[in-house]
Amino acid sequence: MSTAALSRPGTVLADLLPAATASRARVRDAALVLGGAALTGIAAQIAVPVPGSPVPVTGQTFAALLVGASLGAGRGLLSMVLYALAGMAGMPWFAGGASGAGGATFGYIVGMMLAATAVGALARRGGDRGMLRTAATMAAGTALIYAVGVPYLALSTGMSLGQAVAVGLVPFLIGDALKAALAMGALPTAWKLAGRRG
Repeated sequence: MSTAALSRPGTVLADLLPAATASRARVRDAALVLGGAALTGIAAQIAVPVPGSPVPVTGQTFAALLVGASLGAGRGLLSMVLYALAGMAGMPWFAGGASGAGGATFGYIVGMMLAATAVGALARRGGDRGMLRTAATMAAGTALIYAVGVPYLALSTGMSLGQAVAVGLVPFLIGDALKAALAMGALPTAWKLAGRRG
């Protein structure tokens, strides 16, 4: 892959994987969507309970953001939809091996669909190429997850919005900053490595 192709707007990391024909591109994309859903399901099993909160600290939100940034908006959204539908159908790969719809934390899963789409769109505009841009992209995606997850938590548990913020957002801010720092290193580094190979 040439340096010009690597720097071309509209390219995400997944686009660097070769596919000589349209049918091979479809197979590649299907594998990427399935892989993104599986990665999110595996990351969700890294779950640490938070005292006083029904929401655990997990790796799934970080995985969802990385999937969106790496695959782009369309494939990222499909990965999260597949993840959600499989979990709703009984696949035990929501946080801590849970499954089904309607739990107190299901709003975060819906938020991850929106976040993967937005982060993927931003990545196509270069939002994953530098450290500061990556941080802003991850922050936007994280905000979308909370924008859906916290009100859903309040509605599903009968908490006030303030209580839901206190138990469903505030305890996770430090962890989210650490996840953003990881992404700030990982995504721009992946682009640099791809440039060296090209």
